[in-house]
Amino acid sequence: MVKHVPLHVCPPASDGGRPVTLGGVALGVAYSTADVVRFLREAGIDDSLIALDDRSLIEWQGGGPEVWD
Repeated sequence: MVKHVPLHVCPPASDGGRPVTLGGVALGVAYSTADVVRFLREAGIDDSLIALDDRSLIEWQGGGPEVWD
């Protein structure tokens, strides 16, 4: 299996958005888990491998996928 750099989802900002980076490059701001999945897809991760609790894919900072405010 190919090793991927984890997507970093930063703590929520005051508007509930969570900045997202990959390898130190800003990808945008996620406002929901759907946005996080979109960023993973754009990074080339196959849908069958995407799991929001997979720490090798996503590093959640300031709370997990249930924290948006």
